[in-house]
Amino acid sequence: MELLLFGVWTLLVLIPCPGTTKETFEVSVWPNQALVESGQSLMVNCSTTCPDPGPSGIETFLKKTQVGKGPQWREFVLEDVTENSVLHCFFSCSGIQKDTRLDITVYQPPEQVILELQPAWVAMGEAFTVRCYVPSVAPLESLTLTVLQGDQALHRKSFVSLTAAPPRAEVVVTARAQRENDRSNFSCRAELDLSSHGGGLFHGSSAVKVLRIFEFSQSPQIGVSSLLEVGVAETVSCEVARVFPAKEVVFRLFLEDQELSPFFSWKGDAAWASATARAVEAGEQELSCLVSLGPLEQKTRKLVHVYSFPPPVLEIEDSYPLAGTDVNVTCSGHALTSPSPTLRLQGTPNFLATGEPAWLLFTAREEDDGRNFSCEASLEVQGQQFVKTTEIQLHVLYKPRFEESGCPGKQTWVEGMEQMLACVPEGNPAPALVCTWNGMIFDLDVPLKATQSHRGTYCCTATNQLGSVSKDIAVTVQGPYAGPYEGISSSTIFTITIFVLGISLLTIVLYLNYWPCKRNSRRLSYGEKELNKEEESQFADQQAEKYSHNY
Repeated sequence: MELLLFGVWTLLVLIPCPGTTKETFEVSVWPNQALVESGQSLMVNCSTTCPDPGPSGIETFLKKTQVGKGPQWREFVLEDVTENSVLHCFFSCSGIQKDTRLDITVYQPPEQVILELQPAWVAMGEAFTVRCYVPSVAPLESLTLTVLQGDQALHRKSFVSLTAAPPRAEVVVTARAQRENDRSNFSCRAELDLSSHGGGLFHGSSAVKVLRIFEFSQSPQIGVSSLLEVGVAETVSCEVARVFPAKEVVFRLFLEDQELSPFFSWKGDAAWASATARAVEAGEQELSCLVSLGPLEQKTRKLVHVYSFPPPVLEIEDSYPLAGTDVNVTCSGHALTSPSPTLRLQGTPNFLATGEPAWLLFTAREEDDGRNFSCEASLEVQGQQFVKTTEIQLHVLYKPRFEESGCPGKQTWVEGMEQMLACVPEGNPAPALVCTWNGMIFDLDVPLKATQSHRGTYCCTATNQLGSVSKDIAVTVQGPYAGPYEGISSSTIFTITIFVLGISLLTIVLYLNYWPCKRNSRRLSYGEKELNKEEESQFADQQAEKYSHNY
């Protein structure tokens, strides 16, 4: 169409017009540089300096509408401009036609910028791709795309030097995953610079994509006992080593179809989960652990053997028998036990009953009260021995009685000291105790300061549902406490005192007489020393004789 219009215009120029003048004139167009957003309209004004112009108009393949005119101008509206084009504005004057050209540039800002991260989760050391493109943008040669990792430009691409326009603006970056890349933010920024076309600068940005790096090279390991008991809580665990990031590992534990509730833990590059399993039926069952991290999932399984072993049943025909009556004790295995256990009944010091059921028959005595009976069952499962015991305590009922050890018939109190009557009766049920003194009830729980008036006989009565018994207690009150020399007569004490004083006096006299002689002994002759010794000996004999006469 554009070539056709240009041909028509050429023919009009070549056809001579009568009265043609060689007068010069100008043709102009406004705007002189057209930049239109795609799909919008453009107002164009053509004018001339010819005072009396002839035929005029514009040549374009765009939809046009004349909206105004004057002697030397024409105004048109171009609608729905979607492509770059060239518009020619022409006027004829005295048979001469001139035209001017207007280049129309269509632009489309980067309103939509798309970033693709493939894959979103990348295994350590594997390659990942960041791809950024703008579906609709023009003119492409004015576009620049920048791929960002965080705030840093990872790659920048412009399209100025392209000789052939690609189908769309796109940039692709490929890299290898490292641990430090985990949780890196990637984005893309588009810039359309229309300053060379008389326009401004347009920006567009993509949504932020987060790259996840993971390492999951080892299979999970299950930790659990190979034997589980029905109804008994057992701790099971599942662990993964060399995993990153460990704290984001997700565990799911199952015992057959029963999903458990795990508790998660992690440290360094290891993660594990533990849960409580409680089997509901016996037999071979599968314990499974499902571990997932990002797009990867691994499952491991382990078979466990579940056995049933309820405690044995211990029955006493009457656990509160009267003394002197027969008691029958039976020990049997539970019906749910698989396989059947071996039973043993214990209850008396030298008695052991075995078999199924095991039983014991005996006559209850008072001393059997509080005795424990136990029923023991043993079970072997896959070479392992298990033992369970059930215990029952026997309570023998008997009338109250007083034992001398718990309630002495004669008790001695010390005058001036706080005292309490000691009396504890025997009996089952525990008997109630009431003591009287001089016809009045005596409170056993309140201590008394003993006096001579508390001497006498106290009567205590013990009572339970089977009967009652009474006992008299004679209380004696001694004189006040007199120290370690209590009971020694005053004459004996006087004699001992005089004797001690005499010995002390004799020791002093001998010392005073001996010391001067010793001091002068170096000046005496041997004969004189012997004489002095004899005199000292005689003096000592005289003193001793005098002392003995005094006593």
